Amino acid sequence: MASIHNDIPLPASAPDVWDAVRDFGALHRRLVPGFVTACTLDGDARIVTFANGSVAREVLVDCDEARQRLVYAINNERLKHYSASVQVIAEGDAKCRVVWIIDMLPNELAPYVQGQTREAVAAMHKAFPGAAA
Repeated sequence: MASIHNDIPLPASAPDVWDAVRDFGALHRRLVPGFVTACTLDGDARIVTFANGSVAREVLVDCDEARQRLVYAINNERLKHYSASVQVIAEGDAKCRVVWIIDMLPNELAPYVQGQTREAVAAMHKAFPGAAA
């Protein structure tokens, strides 16, 4: 199983970043604008349209307020397994880290997903001005 890790320092408070992460239906406006162009809620899932035109149905698995951790999954024809967690960790009053981990199968799709995560991280830096890419 492929595992993709992203450790993203941001010059924003953990509560501010967590508020954007936990806003499950506002991914395209608050967390990764430009990378995600549309997001609509469908029950416990969000239908996400990416800038490259691909669409994914991401199911909310858990939203842990105390740990500031959100978990979602994708289940489609191409992916046998896709589970991701996004956790916000405070580093003082005005800085935090976002730890985004994706576990997925098949392994052959990992390079594509890793490339997509690089674009998402760049968009996240733009969403929180002052972040070093």
